[in-house]
Amino acid sequence: MSTGGPDLFVICKSCGSEVSPYITECPYCGNRLRKRAPKLDRDQRVAEKKPRRSPTPLLTRLRSNEIPGIRPDAHPYATAALVIAALVGCLLWRTGLGGHLPIVGKPGSQWWRLFTAAFTYDNTGYAFVTIGAIGLFGWRLERRHGPLAVIALFLIGGVGGLTATAAAYPDPIALGAGGAALALLCAWATADLLTLRSGGEIEGDLLGAAAIGVAVALMPLAVPDASWIADGVGVLAGFAIGFPLARFGAT
Repeated sequence: MSTGGPDLFVICKSCGSEVSPYITECPYCGNRLRKRAPKLDRDQRVAEKKPRRSPTPLLTRLRSNEIPGIRPDAHPYATAALVIAALVGCLLWRTGLGGHLPIVGKPGSQWWRLFTAAFTYDNTGYAFVTIGAIGLFGWRLERRHGPLAVIALFLIGGVGGLTATAAAYPDPIALGAGGAALALLCAWATADLLTLRSGGEIEGDLLGAAAIGVAVALMPLAVPDASWIADGVGVLAGFAIGFPLARFGAT
């Protein structure tokens, strides 16, 4: 054989005879050597096959220690900011400086109370459960879908829930972000629920998430200023936004 060029002959696997590489059947035994004769170039030489290009991957290769669907380099800055703001609101309330933050009566011209009330807690247990849920599920969602999804869920579930509460009662008193916590939790759980429905396996703990969700949802029984309406808005917002996030992603 010539170095770097096509074979001058091939060996028939049936009878062991040396035969031309340009034929499809062995002239000695009739064994089929190939389906079709090789293509020849202008000089009557076997044309070299062009290497096929591999299809362009739709996703980049996973990095070291990277989990599919999660960005290892995406830091949950939005979630951290929401948690810190809630802790500051708790501190202001404890020091007596946060009396102007919650919703007490119709907000009227003080519309900004709809936002500040979501960061105010007058009950330690309420604050611990709600802020913990926001930190846990907000972190998971932000690592998966980015900060905009977390902010949108917090505003719709938390601020939107308090707005609905203020509109529903003639003399409302409301504070805390129970609606936001449930919105983030339900949005995170939607992806796993869809996976289970399709017969796949999940890595998350849906039972643990359900337990946290029940604890947040039942807070109005222990804390009069927590709102059932805000909880309902949060659940609806979580599933409504979580479904398209799970289907199409936001990364």
